Amino acid sequence: MNTAQSLNDLKERLSPSDRMPLVFLGHGSPMNAIEATDYSRAWTKLGRSLPRPKAILVVSAHWMSKGTTLVDVSAMPRTIHDFYGFPEALFAQQYPAQGDPKLAREVVSLLASHHAEEDDLWGLDHGAWMVLKYLYPSADVPVFQVSIDMRQDLGYQLEIGQALSELRDRGVLILGSGNVVHNLRAARWGAGSAPQDFAVEFDTLFAEKLKDRDFAALSNRKGLGSLLRMAHPSVDHYLPALTIAGASDKRDALTFMTDDIDLGSISMRSFVFHAA
Repeated sequence: MNTAQSLNDLKERLSPSDRMPLVFLGHGSPMNAIEATDYSRAWTKLGRSLPRPKAILVVSAHWMSKGTTLVDVSAMPRTIHDFYGFPEALFAQQYPAQGDPKLAREVVSLLASHHAEEDDLWGLDHGAWMVLKYLYPSADVPVFQVSIDMRQDLGYQLEIGQALSELRDRGVLILGSGNVVHNLRAARWGAGSAPQDFAVEFDTLFAEKLKDRDFAALSNRKGLGSLLRMAHPSVDHYLPALTIAGASDKRDALTFMTDDIDLGSISMRSFVFHAA
C-alpha cells in the first residue's frame, strides 16, 4: 500500500463533520517515539488531517486490568516509561497534556455495565504518548486512558467500543493503540527482516474482515484458532483494534494507513473510520 497516497486520500475525505473519526494506530517499537520513521511521519501527517477534538480517549495495549475496566480520572496524567533497555533519550520524553476528570467520570458511568471504576494512578503509557506526541505535538488537547479487561473474551472489547461510540458526537476522538499482529517471541531483529507467513496471513485476514464489517469473525477466538495464537501469544495488542471496530457503524468509511510487517512478526497496520 502507498502510505502517502492513503494519507492524502484520507485528508480529502475528512471533511468537516460534527462526528469525530475513530483511529487505530499500530505503534510498534517505543523507538518510533524518538526516531524519524515511516510510521512517525505517517502519524504526523495524520495529526494534521484530523479535526481538532475536545478530548481524546485512548485504549492502549499497555494498560491491562483484571475483572474491571479502569478509567483514568487524574487532572494531569503522568507520562509512564513502561519499558526497559532503551536509550536515555526515550526515558526523557514527556507528554504534559491535561486530563479530563469530568468526562472521564462520565465514561465510568457510561461503562457501568462493564464494571468500570475510577483510577487516578495510571496516566499515559507509551502506547498512548508515543503516538499522541505526533498527532498533537503541543499536548494541548485533554486526554485520558481506559484499560482493557484481560479476563474477558474478545467480543467484550467490541461492546466497550459500542458503548463509547456516542462520545464521537461530543467531539471526543477515540484512539486505539496496539498492533494487529504482535508476536515478539517470533521477531527477527535484523534490519529488513522478511514478514513471516503467519503474520501476513493474520494481517490480511484482519483487513478483509474489517472491510466486510465481519466483527463477529474477528472476535471469534475458536474460529481464529491457531492463527490467532501465533499472531498474539497474548491478545493485549489486538484488543484496542476491536474497541475501535466496535465504536464504528455502517455510516463510516474505512481508510487503511501503514500496513507493513515490522521485525517479521509485528503488524504496523493502522486504520481510520470516518464519515463517508
